[in-house]
Amino acid sequence: MTEYANFRQRLDSVLRTLDVKRVQEFLIAENQWQPGQPANPEYAMWMMIAGSPTLSDLHDQAREWLVSHGYESEAKAVLNRGNKQGTKSVKGKPSSGSRPRGQQRPQFPKGKKQY
Repeated sequence: MTEYANFRQRLDSVLRTLDVKRVQEFLIAENQWQPGQPANPEYAMWMMIAGSPTLSDLHDQAREWLVSHGYESEAKAVLNRGNKQGTKSVKGKPSSGSRPRGQQRPQFPKGKKQY
C-alpha cells in the first residue's frame, strides 16, 4: 500500500466518525492542517466526506449538511462529479440527453470554435 493510500484509508476512518474535533486533531497530527485552520473545519470535513468515493454511504448526509448550511453549489460540484447530465442511464435505458446508438457527435469545420 502506498503512503498516500495508507493516509487516505486512515483519514476515511476518522471522517466516518463525523467528529469534527477528531478530524481536526488527525489532520493537524499529519501536518495537513495548522491549529485554527481551516476557518470552518466542519465545512471542510463534510466536503472531504462528499469527495471520498469510499464514503459513498455518507454522501446523502454530506449533501444534506452542505445544502442546509448554504453550500448547495459546492455540494453539487463535488457530489455530481462524473455524473454529467445526459450520460447517465437508468436501468440500462439512455437518458433523454443521450444520442441514439451509432449516431456520431456533430462535426464542426476546423478552426471554428463551438460555444
